[in-house]
Amino acid sequence: MNKIIDAKGKNCPIPVIMAKKEIDGGNNSFLVEVDNKIAVQNLQKLANSQDFITSLEEGNGVFKVYFSKDCEECNEILAKLEENKKDLGTWSVFIGKDIIGAGSEELGKSLMKMYFYTISESEDLPKSVLFMNDGVKVPTLNDQAIEHLKDLEKKGVEILVCGTCLNFYGLEEELKVGKVSNMYDITNSMKEASKVITL
Repeated sequence: MNKIIDAKGKNCPIPVIMAKKEIDGGNNSFLVEVDNKIAVQNLQKLANSQDFITSLEEGNGVFKVYFSKDCEECNEILAKLEENKKDLGTWSVFIGKDIIGAGSEELGKSLMKMYFYTISESEDLPKSVLFMNDGVKVPTLNDQAIEHLKDLEKKGVEILVCGTCLNFYGLEEELKVGKVSNMYDITNSMKEASKVITL
């Protein structure tokens, strides 16, 4: 029988960390129970990054995420994704607020739009763009910046958006670009980057 991990009531990234411990311990088949969709999305993202497949059951407010390493196609899919990322840089951008600089909010939002336009037109692309705290308002509310972020995403740039922050601001249903993420994945992306530019 699959090991059952009870992560209900635990905020991200705790469910992800609990699942990662099982993977690191060599467990190739287990079940994680959570009680919110953000945790489900983060667990599925972890599974994909570790060559696992998942299945999902929902009932009575509980989500059961089954992890299994029974997928021969996963390595092929991941290999193709890595191939697409060969032309990306090794640096990351961290966005902790929805404007650039201090002063005029309108100007700050316009500068944010121009920043992502400039990056999207550059040959030196970042490997990832990370949004936390007030920064999650950019991929949800800044329509002009969102278009440039979509261009970056199409070119293979990973865009991670803090799920806890989206929940805090009530924006979980407004995300228009990027993937809902967590502190664990965002921290790892920072650690793997050769440099992190913070705005």
